[in-house]
Amino acid sequence: MKLYYSPGACSVGIHVILEETGKPYELELVSLKDQAQNTPEFRAVNPKGKVPVLVRDTGAPLTEFTAIAFYLGARFPEAKLLPAELEAQADTLSFVDYIAGTVHPQAFTRQFRASRFTPNPADEPKVVEQGKALAAEYLGLIDQNWKGETWVMPQGYSIADASLFFVEYWAVKRVGMPVPARIEAHLKAMLERPAVQRALTASGMAA
Repeated sequence: MKLYYSPGACSVGIHVILEETGKPYELELVSLKDQAQNTPEFRAVNPKGKVPVLVRDTGAPLTEFTAIAFYLGARFPEAKLLPAELEAQADTLSFVDYIAGTVHPQAFTRQFRASRFTPNPADEPKVVEQGKALAAEYLGLIDQNWKGETWVMPQGYSIADASLFFVEYWAVKRVGMPVPARIEAHLKAMLERPAVQRALTASGMAA
């Protein structure tokens, strides 16, 4: 397997999952700040021009955070990253998709890439403020509806935790915003996991 990633991007969540599986994989750097996602070489791998991308052992690329997380959890059941029971699987995927499809783009892409949300540069500060407000709203909603204990899902540690990790890391480490108590405790617990520490070190991110 090979993971195409960029330091500080959401791909760190998949990086964590790969580390948790204990299976061998390769890393391929795609520097978003250098616009490497727009090169012909990378577009040949992923025409969507974004990370993460997981190239499977068959050579076929898999894109989209939720799909990759599900694939890894289902392919390596011994890692216990995806519940075996259907209802719990559905709940887990619902959480992962909320992070990848709503929290990430609406709360944080607004802050980091405000120009994507308005054609008028003068409006970009308003977009950033909206992103901050949405981040607080979404993380508060997650906190209020927390069903697990230390980990997100009541069944225990899963791909849901790796997905929450990258947005809470952004919130605390990159944005410096206050987060609810459960989110803060979850981030602390994640940062103590050896797999997370290895992923952060390998991608050049600070714990």
